[in-house]
Amino acid sequence: MLTSPLISPLAHPEAPPSRVLPPDVSEESFAAAFGAVRAVIGDDNVHDDFETVSRYYDAFPVTDGETDFAPSGVVYPATTEDVQAIVRIANEYLVPLHAFSTGRNLGYGGSAPRTAGTLLLDLGKRMNKVLEINPKYAYALVEPGVSYFDLYNAIQEQGYALWIDAPDLAWGSVIGNTLDRGVGYTPYGNHDMWKSGLEVVLPDGDVLRTGMGGLPGSNTWQLFSPSFGPQPDNLFVQSNYGIVTKMGIQLLPTPPDSLTFQITFENASDLSAIIDTMLPLRINMAPLQNVPVLRNIFLDAAQVSKRSDWFDGVGPIPEKVVEEMKRELNLGYWNFYGTCYGPRPVIDQYIGMIEDAFSQIPGAKFYTTETRPHTEEDRGAHTLHDRHKINTGVPTVEEANVFNWIPNAGHFFFSPISAPDGADAERQFQMVKKRADEFEKDYCAQFVVGLREMHHISLLLYDTRDADHRRGTLGLVRELIDEAAAEGYGEYRSHNVLNDQIAATYSWNDNAQRRFNEKIKDALDPNGILNPGKSGIWPARLRGRGL
Repeated sequence: MLTSPLISPLAHPEAPPSRVLPPDVSEESFAAAFGAVRAVIGDDNVHDDFETVSRYYDAFPVTDGETDFAPSGVVYPATTEDVQAIVRIANEYLVPLHAFSTGRNLGYGGSAPRTAGTLLLDLGKRMNKVLEINPKYAYALVEPGVSYFDLYNAIQEQGYALWIDAPDLAWGSVIGNTLDRGVGYTPYGNHDMWKSGLEVVLPDGDVLRTGMGGLPGSNTWQLFSPSFGPQPDNLFVQSNYGIVTKMGIQLLPTPPDSLTFQITFENASDLSAIIDTMLPLRINMAPLQNVPVLRNIFLDAAQVSKRSDWFDGVGPIPEKVVEEMKRELNLGYWNFYGTCYGPRPVIDQYIGMIEDAFSQIPGAKFYTTETRPHTEEDRGAHTLHDRHKINTGVPTVEEANVFNWIPNAGHFFFSPISAPDGADAERQFQMVKKRADEFEKDYCAQFVVGLREMHHISLLLYDTRDADHRRGTLGLVRELIDEAAAEGYGEYRSHNVLNDQIAATYSWNDNAQRRFNEKIKDALDPNGILNPGKSGIWPARLRGRGL
């Protein structure tokens, strides 16, 4: 079996052509700001040398400019009070800040800021404590540096019967993933839904506790996310309106039992029938209880092999090779994964209902973790057993095997949202597959189904050290964004380089959403300090400058 690679920043020049400074900030002002931050948090926690700073460059660049999204320095606060002090200094000197948790948002820019020259706040370096785990009410309170592995291990050490809900790659931050609308796959898969209670440093250095955290002495901060009046929590999701320093996350009490299944479908043309069969089983949260995923053959094959094992030519992998992959791995063109939970009689009933429903699609084959063990001879069972871990609260990084598919692999996402409808799925599939073939990219993809929405996550792998690959990948996604928007499909998450383009597609009523976001930005952050340009939200002083 292939081993999961260690992802690290790519090689950069030995030294940049000159220091990357923020807009409107001189060398003198920058040095003064750095000195003021050093006085607050100490010399060891403030760095502007290229050797340190270049580690925070985007690990998967898609542009040719080495410093397109380069930071000017990085600092390591340890407390909310440290963050407050740094924000106030930044306001004084107009130095923009980009706070991040662990920097593992790979494919979306990682730890790199939207605006070159921004000062990074690496919150994960020293703000990495699990502050509370409550077994009675099933929640945790965490700092930004707490990864899914960290939270899982803390729960195991205490022996609590609680599950986390982790994304495909669990090396990221619980806070960071949630605030960028990341998803998982247990019944608690919508991470944004299960956050409860934030502590936020605002752009002027003030501190806000949302929800019941605003009531001194309350014991319901992590139990009831609203309070009295408007609920501002989601203003801090994918925004640049504040820096979250603490967050509550609600946890799933461990079910009595669980069983994960895999259904393989022979033909690419089965897609519409699969989605339409799935919806009535999912929308009531039974018998499909978790967030199911439908993955294509290329994504599953990339978990256990290299592209060159099957085809060493250029262009799309030929159909006869696809058939060979399906036969050798005992997989379909589409492969559907889900998990049932509860007492064993309930699981058996639900599994039977699911198998009966999907067996109406000709050629469908049904397996479970019990009927298809993972062996060295059966590589196609790998994803089934990895999904079982993910779907039962066990963090893994096995999905990183996809980076073995091609040399120097990075990934870039195209992820439109649609209704969970067969016609929509087919339309998106044809759109992306056609463009991927034109740009000579493998169409590795999965459809992730919530209750009333569907994420079509197209994972576009490319050689990060090949300039033509980078340019082609970016060009492909730019075309797809506009083509999808014309059909009414919008992106839900974005790399830095695409922020403005995607924000512009939400254009109803003369871009009312963007204008509203800008009003909030200008009211909360008049100096434009926090992560200017994030999600296409620019402060007034930098708006329209083409940064």
